[in-house]
Amino acid sequence: MSNSTPATDNEKKKSKGKRSQCSPSRVLHIRQIPNGVTGAEVVSLGLPFGKVTNLLMLRGKGQAFLEMASVDAAVSMVNYYTPATPHLHNQPVFIQYSNYKELRTDNQHNQARPQPALQCANAVQHGNLGTTSALAAEGGVLPSNGSVLRIVVENVFCPVTLDILYQIFSKFGFVWKIVMFHKNNQFQALLQYADAMHAYYAKMSLDGHCIYTGCCTLRIDFSKLTNLTVKYNNDKSRDFTRIDLPFGDGQRTMEASLSTPFATQNTICPSYTAPPGFAPALGFPQGAGPSVLPVPGALGPFTVTTSAAPGHMTIPGIPGNSVLLVSNLNPEVSLIGGTDAITPYGLFILFGVYGDVHRVKIMFKKRGIALVQMADATQAQLAINYLNGQRLYGRVMRATLSKYQTIQLPREGQEDKGLTKDYSNSPLHRFKNPCSKNFQNIFPPSATLHLSNIPPSVTVDDLKNLFTSKGSTVKGFKFFQKDCKMALIQLGSVEEAVHALIELHNHDFGENQHLRVSFSKSSI
Repeated sequence: MSNSTPATDNEKKKSKGKRSQCSPSRVLHIRQIPNGVTGAEVVSLGLPFGKVTNLLMLRGKGQAFLEMASVDAAVSMVNYYTPATPHLHNQPVFIQYSNYKELRTDNQHNQARPQPALQCANAVQHGNLGTTSALAAEGGVLPSNGSVLRIVVENVFCPVTLDILYQIFSKFGFVWKIVMFHKNNQFQALLQYADAMHAYYAKMSLDGHCIYTGCCTLRIDFSKLTNLTVKYNNDKSRDFTRIDLPFGDGQRTMEASLSTPFATQNTICPSYTAPPGFAPALGFPQGAGPSVLPVPGALGPFTVTTSAAPGHMTIPGIPGNSVLLVSNLNPEVSLIGGTDAITPYGLFILFGVYGDVHRVKIMFKKRGIALVQMADATQAQLAINYLNGQRLYGRVMRATLSKYQTIQLPREGQEDKGLTKDYSNSPLHRFKNPCSKNFQNIFPPSATLHLSNIPPSVTVDDLKNLFTSKGSTVKGFKFFQKDCKMALIQLGSVEEAVHALIELHNHDFGENQHLRVSFSKSSI
């Protein structure tokens, strides 16, 4: 057998007793996979770390080989899952490097040909819309503006709320907006994702499934609309990028809208028995949990929470938990500037794009792990939605909710080396003013940055040289025509833009004039 094809007998022998250490390879061997696990679920284990290029499922053996696009992606995956064992269908699976450097499945009789779901799943992770041929092979073509889904819920014998829809659909990507209504005596909703591929993945995964056992069947199509307009954040409509929107006159309070259906769920709905691949969501009364298709690497289950302040609400998350666990950070020395790549200030600036960061703590003995405390649970969830899976200093950063409720400051005399910082009173908070326009300009990390507060004396060349000095490759630049204090600058990659934002946000031009840097949805 060639060095490109998995020798399953040899791999099986190695699974007995103490396993030998293989050198890093982009082909990974996954063991103890439960029956019923699909190829898409195995592929999803690798998506947060990079593109998956091939898959070999050894059905009946509980094993699979997963080929990543690069060795670096495979190393990141192994490093992440070694201390945190992944689970499929509630059973632990184990991942190690394979002896083989390339996976060829052309002549394997027990392996189905790679499905379009593989290309679709990769496209979800990397925003690649060039997969229409693969999608067409499965009988569907992705519309050019397909980020809005039309959802019809049939056999509605249990309550379906906006928060339940958010809980289910956010598994497949960041949900921007939801509008619920009744039409033709049917419960319907429009739901907008950040991009079309997340919408496609959600449609293909959820269409035809039931929210509860035996009822509330989802029928999902693409809407002809390209953008939803949401005026109020309440129990019928919500814009998750605009937490400043009013609740609306004459509407019920959020507490009232949630308490009525949830108070009767246990008497209406039978005990939930999950079909293969589904699990009851957390935070619902026992016996009434909706079935949520788990996507490894995606956001975990949510609990519905509300704010005590009338007219304001909290995006579903763990109640009151505003502390994030950030892992797989690069503690090595940066090539530029000769300083530690990861610092509390750098994490403060980056996570501060999505909320006001109060405290940051980098672990003393594990510099690749940090805690970041946001102002509230809403901002913590926004940061997870946008930053989990983002590359930072050469590694794929992971962000999730921590078990801790607050970050403790070091006691007097305790050795800390400046790894714990309190930013509660920092003047750099972007969202301390409830009426700030920053609430309307929250975007995912992008290669294009929005610059503001530029002094009149600063030229195009000055700004280009400034970004170049930090290791960025400037691809484009333009001032705003109506306001020369603002500009757009396009860099070589999203990762470069993330680094530049950390380095140059609040850059001092002198005379108390500081540059403001944020991610932009525009391009040059």
